[in-house]
Amino acid sequence: MTKQRGHGEGSIYERNDGRWAASITLEGHKRKTFYGKTRKEVQEKLQVALHEQKQGTLATGLQQTLKQYLEHWLEEVHKPTIRVSTYISYRRLLDNHILPELGHLYVSKLTPQKVQAFYAKKLKEGLAPGSVRDIHMVLHKALENAVRWRLVGRNVCDDVSPPSQVQHEIQPLTKDQAQKLLLAAQGHKLEGLITLALAAGMRRGELLGLRWQDINLEDRNLQIRRTMARLGKEGVVETQPKTQKSKRKIVLPQFVVEVLKQHRIRQLETRIRVGTAWMSMIWSSLTALEDFSTRGNCM
Repeated sequence: MTKQRGHGEGSIYERNDGRWAASITLEGHKRKTFYGKTRKEVQEKLQVALHEQKQGTLATGLQQTLKQYLEHWLEEVHKPTIRVSTYISYRRLLDNHILPELGHLYVSKLTPQKVQAFYAKKLKEGLAPGSVRDIHMVLHKALENAVRWRLVGRNVCDDVSPPSQVQHEIQPLTKDQAQKLLLAAQGHKLEGLITLALAAGMRRGELLGLRWQDINLEDRNLQIRRTMARLGKEGVVETQPKTQKSKRKIVLPQFVVEVLKQHRIRQLETRIRVGTAWMSMIWSSLTALEDFSTRGNCM
């Protein structure tokens, strides 16, 4: 190889195969090399690299595909810090969307244009804008870590526009509608669930995860300590509330307490009547999300 060096431009040389290369020295006497068809091309790459090196943003990590990086990031780095339900959601987004489309690309070769085109393709295929926003959130979070590890010089998702978030107006029940619903639910196996949902504003997962030890009928309050969620092939699992604020105490009106007392009586009567079939009823109910009787659980 015939080595040529320009003033202040680092090491630039022509290879035996006719291509040009440029390299700079990194910490620990390691070198980073760039290749191109012409001297001008590699000189421009070298100038950018020298500037990034000076700014402390030069990517110095090993080259790896997005699939290799994302698998390691999710399983070894991010999984221990998130809830099971969040992990499963991230895993699904990676397996169903991100990796099939972008997994073959090198992390350092990912560009805003490629990511934007990926989002557009997903929208054309009928994926909901909210799901594309979720994909953007996962990619952005993963690439933030890649920047810290010096695998890339910048987070390309900063220059990508995800779909706008659509705000759906909530239509709460009127007082008359709520009263009609409570009247229709009287004596039904879902009466306790419906009454709590209306009076306490609890989420479905919180209702499913409620246990009798979480309820103080004498003091007329309950404590949210867990949630239940259906997570694809994993089935129904118990998870922690999303935030500390979600672990809250709720004061119950007296009429709710009376409904819960009746629900408890009916639940005990059913448990005695079905005997060993009780557990089958529990999991069948959770799977269908219709019958909310669970072992030791309120609903």
